[in-house]
Parts: sequence; structure tokens; C-alpha cells
Amino acid sequence: MAHDHNHAPSEIRHEKPLWWALGLTSLFLLAEVVGAFVTNSLALLSDAAHMATDTLGLMIALVAVRLGRRPPDAQRTYGYARLEALGALANGALLFGVGIYILWEAAARFRAPQEVASGGVLLIAVFGLVINLVSMRLLQAGSGESLNVKGAYLEVWSDMLGSVAVIIGALAIRWTGWQWIDPVLAVLIGLWVLPRTWVLLREAINVLLEGVPKGIDLGAVRQALASQPGVEDVHDLHVWALASSTPALTAHVVMADSADADGLRRALGELLHTRFDIDHVTLQVEEGHCGVVACTTGKASAHGEDDEHEHAHHGH
Repeated sequence: MAHDHNHAPSEIRHEKPLWWALGLTSLFLLAEVVGAFVTNSLALLSDAAHMATDTLGLMIALVAVRLGRRPPDAQRTYGYARLEALGALANGALLFGVGIYILWEAAARFRAPQEVASGGVLLIAVFGLVINLVSMRLLQAGSGESLNVKGAYLEVWSDMLGSVAVIIGALAIRWTGWQWIDPVLAVLIGLWVLPRTWVLLREAINVLLEGVPKGIDLGAVRQALASQPGVEDVHDLHVWALASSTPALTAHVVMADSADADGLRRALGELLHTRFDIDHVTLQVEEGHCGVVACTTGKASAHGEDDEHEHAHHGH
């Protein structure tokens, strides 16, 4: 039986709102960086770093949907989705460095407070709040259907809270004249950005190292496969991610003498789809346990004329 090996989605939903949100967020990021230096506000610069994580999240979401529909070719048999993780790694490392710099600069300002133009900070922060609210409105419809859009929506939502914090800080400086409020806000926003950036780096590294995807319990997967009627043993089980939300699985399954190989593969593919949301599945079914030695007498072997691989593809 022939199988469709193209995993690219036939339709990309909610891409236009992502582009609009990215454009608005990038525009404000530029304005916030310039405004931070003009007003001498470290809090504004810290919030710009926070906004950069949102811009990165939107870019990753767009990269995922754009590259995800490019089919594999002779040179990239899994396609180009892993570029998402490479981009996240590079940008995450940069953002982590910016966050450390902001904390270092804040410590210096505690020792020698500097004058901050609170009026300009307030104006830019209000503008940022409006941009965040518009972006949230654009992404809200798709946040319940796409993990990429949901992640971008949460990024913008969290930055909206950062804009509110900067507005409160600017008003407090304007009313009290306490310049130390600015570095305090910078530290708080920096401490908010750094853990999120670290999570981004950790997830990108896990994808590049072909680690088990977040949310998947390898032991539970093994137990579910081994508990299926007709399965005697499961070995050489591997689960990794082609991209942040595209898990893949390969395994050798030893079947009982009375089992039907094709029916067993279909049942296991449906099990993996239903319980673990894993659709890219390659199962090698064997008669009798071969241990660490490749099977040569079973109905399916690793490399031979009698190969029988099952790629389970389920529509959503």
C-alpha cells in the first residue's frame, strides 16, 4: 500500500494575523529602544528586551507555519522545520545576554541614580499598551486552534503586563521624583524575561539534541505500546521532535505468533495518535525477539527486501 509521506499542512490558518502582529510589535520594539536611550530609562530598555521575546515568538510561529509547508526533498528528507529551533537558539542567547546587561546596569544605577524623562517614558509605554491590545485581538481567534498562535498570544499578553508596569512606574516617578523606581522596574522586568528566555533556549536545545518532546512521557508510551493486544515486546523505541510541535516515533515491535502485522501496525498508529498526538510513526514489526541483533527472518527487517514500515498519518 502506498503512503503519503508529505507532512506539510495543506492550509495555513491565521497566518495573516501573525504577520500583522509581528509588524506592529516590531515597529514598537524599534520605537521603545530609541525611546529608552532618549529618555534615559532603563525600565523602558528592559521592557524592550521583553518585547523582543514577543517579536521572537511571533517570528518563530511564522517560521514554523511557513517552513512547515515546504515538502521534504532529496537533501532535507525531514524538511526545514528544524530551522525554527536554530533561530530560537540564536535569538534566545542574544536576549539572555541583553537581560544580564540590564541587571548589571540596574545595579550601577542603584549606586548612582540617573535622571529619567518620565513624561516620555509614559507616552511610549501607553503606545506600547495599545499595540499589545491590538495584537492580542488579532491573535485571539487562532489561539484556540494553533499551538504556535497560542504561544504568540501568551507572549503578547505577558508583554501587555510589562507595559502596564512601566506606565505605573512612570507615573510614580512623575509624582514622587524617586528616580530609583526606574532601576527597580528594570530588575523586575529583567527577572521576568530571563526565565522565559532560558525556557526558550532549553526547548530549542532539546529539539536539536533530538530529546523527548515536552509533554510526552516515554515510559507511558512504551507501556501503552506493550499493553496492546498482539504485542509481546517493544524495543529500540525513540521519540523526538522534528520541530517544537511535531513529534516523531520509531520502534521495533515484537508481535505474538497469532497477530496480524498490518492490523497491529494500524492499531498502534491509532493508539499513538489518540493518546499521545504522535502522527509521524514508523513501526518495525518482528516475529520473535531479536535482542540487539537486527531481525532477518521476521516479516519486517531494518534493511531488506521484506521491509514493511507503517507511517501513520491522521487528519485533524
